[in-house]
Amino acid sequence: MAEKTGARSAPDTRQRFVVPPSLAGRPLDGALKTLGTFSWGDARKLITRGKVKVAGTVILDGGRLLRAGEVVEVDPHARRPNTEASIDRDRLVYVDPHLVVVDKPAGISTVPYEAGERGTLDQLVAAILPRTRSKGPPSSLGVVQRLDKETSGLIVFARTFSAKKALAAQLRAHTVFRRYLALAHGQVQKATFRSHIAQNRGDGLRGQSRFRKEGQLAVTHVEPIRTLKDATLVACRLETGRTHQIRIHLAEAGHPIVGERVYIRDYPHTLLPAPRPMLHAAELGFVHPVRDAPMKFEAALPADFEAFLQRLSTGETNPRTGRR
Repeated sequence: MAEKTGARSAPDTRQRFVVPPSLAGRPLDGALKTLGTFSWGDARKLITRGKVKVAGTVILDGGRLLRAGEVVEVDPHARRPNTEASIDRDRLVYVDPHLVVVDKPAGISTVPYEAGERGTLDQLVAAILPRTRSKGPPSSLGVVQRLDKETSGLIVFARTFSAKKALAAQLRAHTVFRRYLALAHGQVQKATFRSHIAQNRGDGLRGQSRFRKEGQLAVTHVEPIRTLKDATLVACRLETGRTHQIRIHLAEAGHPIVGERVYIRDYPHTLLPAPRPMLHAAELGFVHPVRDAPMKFEAALPADFEAFLQRLSTGETNPRTGRR
């Protein structure tokens, strides 16, 4: 049973929970919603602001999987911890003087979106790379492609201007191989989605314009890999690399990605809740910009994706609560 101090009806009071066996293996943010009186938004804010401890340690990742018997403490008045973002060196899949390939964890932005933003992937990777100069700050990386903040998987950065130029040219020519794995709602059939993605499709969201043909051409090849009761694990191969391309194409086809929170306005069925959009950049291939040799990399599904997939495979249609 859950233990707590403070009034259950007031999410702004201090609370304490013991994780029951039924919530073992579940993400922290989902457990807070189940055990407490928190909305999804409140749970995530408490976690990212350092107000939640698990087994005595402040946890900033809402996708952290819990174990039975662990104590979860919530203190909305706790001081925000003075922590600096970092990334493990084993996330560096390949490094040479010209480029670096990284297995990006979910929850980190690829590049800053606001002036002065810190803790983005390009900055964290640059800080742990071998220096290309003996003095001064770490050399900045050339951004060739981007992944959404909540998307995990492979991404390449250039370490020289010439490498950036060559890799960018391959992307424009559609010769870079990019294969993603996604968990989509419903039963997805093999298909190629081709549309022009506009900045505003008519309702304030990116997507195919409802009134006229405009925007950039986007092409996504989708193939089902594994069919589950309420979702399908699919492979998505990109010809183009437009912002939110896979998320938009699957949603407009009636199969939004599980965990999607933006492109879901027209979905008529029950959405499977997930800690993040279940999207992972699994394979990346290109020609080395200097050696002119083909390169291919693969990244296994991360733990949160695997755990979610396993729960669906065992018949749980609501992995957050365990209800069937």
